[in-house]
Amino acid sequence: MERVPVLKIGDILLVSIQVDMADQTALQLQEDLAERIVATGCHGVIIDITALDIVDSFIGRMLSSIASISKVLDAETVVVGMRPAVAITLVELGLSLNGIRTALNVERGMELLAAARAEEWPEEYDTDDEAVSGPTRSPSGDPTATSP
Repeated sequence: MERVPVLKIGDILLVSIQVDMADQTALQLQEDLAERIVATGCHGVIIDITALDIVDSFIGRMLSSIASISKVLDAETVVVGMRPAVAITLVELGLSLNGIRTALNVERGMELLAAARAEEWPEEYDTDDEAVSGPTRSPSGDPTATSP
């Protein structure tokens, strides 16, 4: 059985599916990814499906399941590289991929995860101290005056 590699880039795990996703491979990926999220503490998962020509209902459900597991483990999931034929197939199968964000490519997926993380934890991503703490007020309550 082939395994799908899971690479760590910063606080993101990148999964690039380059093999045909047999059911057992998909189940193993789900398990491997959950273990890597816990082991690394990553907050984002990007699943690149550019190489997949076909996504059946089982693989579609597995992507949804992976996203749900990741969310429970405090990681957002973005699926990137979806081909138009794959998107059409998923819609025809009635699979909405709940909980999964999508992006056209890995770069956009990383931007999406960074923006989501910054929105969730703005104080960690803001370098302007005044923006985090707000203006200082003097004892008189005047926000334009400086405090001693």
